[in-house]
Amino acid sequence: MLFVRPARLADLDAIAHMARTAQPVLHSLPHDRAALEARIALSEDSFRAEVDFPGEEFYLFVLEDASTGRLVGTSSLVASAGYAEPFYAFRNDALIHASRELHVNRKIHALQMSHELTGKSRLAGFYIDPSLRGDAAAHLISRARMMYVAMNRRRFTSEVFTLLLGVTDDAGVSPFWEAVGRKFFGRDFKDIEMASGGRSRTFIAEVMPAYPIYVPLLPEAAQRVLGEPDASALLAYEIHLEEGFEPDRYVDIFDAGPVLTAQVDRTTSVSENESRMVREAASAAAGTSYMVASQREGEFRCVLAAQPPRPEHHRARTDAPLDAAARAALDVQDGDLVRVAPLWRETPEKEDQSMGDAQ
Repeated sequence: MLFVRPARLADLDAIAHMARTAQPVLHSLPHDRAALEARIALSEDSFRAEVDFPGEEFYLFVLEDASTGRLVGTSSLVASAGYAEPFYAFRNDALIHASRELHVNRKIHALQMSHELTGKSRLAGFYIDPSLRGDAAAHLISRARMMYVAMNRRRFTSEVFTLLLGVTDDAGVSPFWEAVGRKFFGRDFKDIEMASGGRSRTFIAEVMPAYPIYVPLLPEAAQRVLGEPDASALLAYEIHLEEGFEPDRYVDIFDAGPVLTAQVDRTTSVSENESRMVREAASAAAGTSYMVASQREGEFRCVLAAQPPRPEHHRARTDAPLDAAARAALDVQDGDLVRVAPLWRETPEKEDQSMGDAQ
């Protein structure tokens, strides 16, 4: 069984391997071993800290195969993006250029450097081992973060966002970077991607254009990719949409990838989250795919497990039948409380989705 838990310093070798092999590059996981060790240590401190409001905390999660102990995925949460330095993105504005004399009234899109996302909680660092088949594992490692948010609301802001990879070719070349970024940095996209440290480095404001970039003046190839996810990011894009994220008017400042935002209270993991009592089951239950999370003694765990749907009368508590593998992964026993949320919003057309469909 696969389960999500916080990363530990003992995971350093496995996480370092994922950081080196991840494509596209994860700027949230530095290749430098010492820097990566410091990042994991910060995560451990963040999980242990008593937090009343979001600050510089960073939370790193790993996806573990319980049968082998092998780590097969990672994701992270930033409590407050740009806590030390502003978080930069392009805001896609519509400017009106009009002339009464010429009877001209045109709406022109322009990209303006912005740090309005600074201070909001951010989902980052999504990686899944390419050897895993099916989408269930990707859903689990991505959306377990929102289960953690649901169980620890004070640690995060009321709005969250995520930044997805923009379109690149087989050689990793970004049409938008070639049209804009290279003109100012004079370097390859991957070099600046790693140096940016999550879009919060001072050099971005120092080098990137301070004035609006008029979209119609860009090459057609660069215009086409504005706000479009790369093919490798389509699964992550769909997972975030299912969670309740929506495209916003921001795009990435380097490759013009989409920025998705969500009100925490409207996400699936929060709005449909409920407490259930664990009941021992001899085998995996039949039912709908649910995320099931525990937080015994502060140790967060999350798995996917089939569960009975929420009763029509919401005041009636529903038990959470879990087999031995799920209980062991969650470190719970009969009578403990867990938090559950459906993997898919419980609409009529999805009521018949089973765990078999997600594997």
